[in-house]
Amino acid sequence: MDTAELLDVLSPEGLRLLDSLPPWSASDDVVGAVAALRRQGHSPSLVAAVLSQSRLRAKAVAKFGDFASRMLFTEAGLEQATRLPVAARHAGRYRAAGLGSVADLGCGIGGDALALAALELDVLAVDRDEVTAAVASYNLAPWASSRVVHGDAATVDVGDVEGVFLDPARRTAGHAATRRLADPADWSPSLDVAFGWADRLPTGVKLGPGVDRELLPADAECQWISVDREVVEVGVWFGPLARPGVGRAALVVGAHGTAELTARADSDDVEVGELGEYLYEPDGAVIRARLIGDLARRLGARTLSRDIAWLTSDEAVETPFAQVFRVVETFPLDEKTLKRELRTRGIGRLEIKKRGVDVDPAAFRKRLSLQGTHAATLVLTRVAGRHTALLCERI
Repeated sequence: MDTAELLDVLSPEGLRLLDSLPPWSASDDVVGAVAALRRQGHSPSLVAAVLSQSRLRAKAVAKFGDFASRMLFTEAGLEQATRLPVAARHAGRYRAAGLGSVADLGCGIGGDALALAALELDVLAVDRDEVTAAVASYNLAPWASSRVVHGDAATVDVGDVEGVFLDPARRTAGHAATRRLADPADWSPSLDVAFGWADRLPTGVKLGPGVDRELLPADAECQWISVDREVVEVGVWFGPLARPGVGRAALVVGAHGTAELTARADSDDVEVGELGEYLYEPDGAVIRARLIGDLARRLGARTLSRDIAWLTSDEAVETPFAQVFRVVETFPLDEKTLKRELRTRGIGRLEIKKRGVDVDPAAFRKRLSLQGTHAATLVLTRVAGRHTALLCERI
């Protein structure tokens, strides 16, 4: 979205037209919709702008639920925005710490600022991109306790706010077709600037889940969060925003609700043991938080092979922190053998998981020439150091 497109959407005509559109569907006849709106007398630029927003609103439902229908978005801003349930947990830390005002530096379209304002905290939201700041201002308009500033998060005057939240931009500037920036010094604000706020105020920093762990401060709480099995972020929390005695945490959000593993530091691994009847694939948040050992002890499980995140046990234990499989059969990781065995069992739908082996699952599945009506999971990994294929069924 550029400035002209934003002005089209924010015009009285644009907002009325946008709110009058039916919910967007990928199967819609876009050409027909454009033609119909043009026949009503709307300009080509306005039609393009409102249809783009309608599409983004539909896409945003996954992150913002019903709120999406009352918000504006940029393509890049939506991609980088915090899911509302996760943003609500961020905001809850500030309220629990007794803070009354927060500066959201690098606010994007305002997802986290919205959650903070909803808890009746005073919010100063700052973004260096003019269009993005304007979108955030629109999204935060229902909350009188919030204000948005177009400025640089590294230099803006935050006044007398009591806490700071930062989500450094880790992509090149722009609203679409951006690329990731590998060097934390190139982020906006840089990682050093973001962490530097902790010397002055209670601070929270949202980072991508794959950030180099060597960059994470030893004196902060680091919480990896997964939503529906996808690891979405690591939150780094300082001062009263960090929980006493918690240095590493894995929060798992899904249909079950929420569940969390916490520890002072990375957990020690359990010993490698023999393959049991059941196999556990730890959630990605548990893996990135390096709490696999604590999970194994909770499950009474052992490691399948050193440095590989598969656990095994002789009894099935239901847990939100891992997916559980029953091992049906064990084979050497040999393509011809697997092709024959899968065909014998009539397996035509195969989920392939791999860890610790150099295999392209999509290409491997194609070469197996699957036939049949049954479904299964094939785990390609190492067992006691040996390349092995485990035919499994989900529990």
